[in-house]
Amino acid sequence: MIINNCKYSWIVLLCGCLLSLSVQAAEIQVSIDRNPVSLNESFQITFSASDQPDANPDFTPLKTNFEILNQQRSSNMSWVNGKSSRNEQWVVNLMAKQSGELLIPAIAFGSDSSSPLRIKVTDAPQTPSSHEDVFLDVEVTPENPYVQSQVLYSLKLFRRVQITQASLTEPEIKDAVVEKLGEDSNYTTQINGMDYWVTERKYAIFPQQSGVFTIAPLTLTAEVVTNQRPRFNGFFNRQLSETRRISSKAITLNVQPIPKSFTDPAWLSAESVKLEESWSDNRLQTKVGEPLTRTITLTAKGTTVGQLPELSDKTPIDGIKTYPDQPVLKEDKQSDGLIAIREEKIAYIPSKAGKFTLPALTINWFNNRSQKTEVASLPEISITALATGNQSVTAPPPSTQLPEDSLQTTSTATSDSLFWQGLSGCLALGWLLTSIMFYRRSRPKPSVDKKLKPKSIAGEGQKALKIACQQHNPQAAKLALLQWGKQRFAADNLTSIARYCIEPLRDEIVLLNESLYADKSANWDGQALWQAFSKANTIKLDMDKQDTTLEPLHRL
Repeated sequence: MIINNCKYSWIVLLCGCLLSLSVQAAEIQVSIDRNPVSLNESFQITFSASDQPDANPDFTPLKTNFEILNQQRSSNMSWVNGKSSRNEQWVVNLMAKQSGELLIPAIAFGSDSSSPLRIKVTDAPQTPSSHEDVFLDVEVTPENPYVQSQVLYSLKLFRRVQITQASLTEPEIKDAVVEKLGEDSNYTTQINGMDYWVTERKYAIFPQQSGVFTIAPLTLTAEVVTNQRPRFNGFFNRQLSETRRISSKAITLNVQPIPKSFTDPAWLSAESVKLEESWSDNRLQTKVGEPLTRTITLTAKGTTVGQLPELSDKTPIDGIKTYPDQPVLKEDKQSDGLIAIREEKIAYIPSKAGKFTLPALTINWFNNRSQKTEVASLPEISITALATGNQSVTAPPPSTQLPEDSLQTTSTATSDSLFWQGLSGCLALGWLLTSIMFYRRSRPKPSVDKKLKPKSIAGEGQKALKIACQQHNPQAAKLALLQWGKQRFAADNLTSIARYCIEPLRDEIVLLNESLYADKSANWDGQALWQAFSKANTIKLDMDKQDTTLEPLHRL
């Protein structure tokens, strides 16, 4: 026993050590300010860590393909809700030694390490041969796009003098959507043996019509600081400057129409499309009257969010009510283009037990890189609705047969069990009936006051529910209904309360429950619920007036 305990102690100690090592390992993220870059252009690599790495980084492997210009380190610590968070950053300025697709190797931070990354380095761009100290250069990719496809418009400001008070016009094109991408990039480059500072700005342009269009030249107006000295030297003299106005070249786009090979009525042109789904219950099952929520996410690169199609299928399914939520639309503006995201949540509430099959979801889209039609899809899927306590489900037949002896034993045991259960039930029923008769005979009969109205269906929760509905407060309405349902039906949730109610009150309670579940509470309108509740109250009062001789049966 002592040996076994020692063995288990060593195992626990070893697991604890491995767990502590995994917890202490710092995750290091790596990113670059732009991709691709041109030869003789500087760019930045940023290494970020949320925890303190094992040691300082070793940037020696970078020297194989890159020249290290300089490096900086920054540290930031913050406290939020009593919890501390730390962020360490290393920023390295590099310049590639050759063109091509180069590897940024993994950088070791002691025992920790970053992930490798690839960057594309192009040959030096063709620039004006004159020795201008300030000039603009623009380019687009592609020059022959399809309608509603993304066009990357890149503007570069080259300068080797100091400028101030600069203003730049925006690109203008007829019948097109123009989006600025991210922040400006700043780096240095060499042209004809001279060093230039470069500021690069990128736009995503989406032509909405086919045909030939021209992007007007951009104009830069700035004050250029000259090397001339002021006429009179003095402490308050300012540097001399001159105003410059510089224009870029115009760009022509030949926008192609939708190709005839694309037959789907919903046109979607992108570089990549991804369709994903998740469920509130990974077992894909729920109970009758309770929602099962499906979240579908469509992510497309190189298009706007307005081009993404709807994801919820409006085909009715027998036995299931479908409640789609308002879609969540997002756009992520990255340096290499726009990423559009559409997220939809659909709640499925079954009205009966069983299995239900949801149809497959397919989205046809045009890959503007390969010039081919592709399909993003989710397969059909089955969900299961389980019966609640008030419903029964027929059990499926057994898949295997038991031996004969087992059948006889089971049959005998079942017969004995049914006999004793039946006998116990009869005795309990007799005792119950006797108690009811004794209670009805012994208690005094109440005097009937014709001026008193029969008991209202609302009970004590009527006033609270009315106020909640008038204020359109779904949480307060839920509490009032739960108070009323607990007193009236001994029910402790909205789904159970709805089963005891008639339409339209039943439907309004289901909608309230769905509103709270699907996070639609901000748009809930309580007027319909109060009208349905008041109508049900009136119906109950009329039924009570028709028969005042019999007392209502109370639930036991």
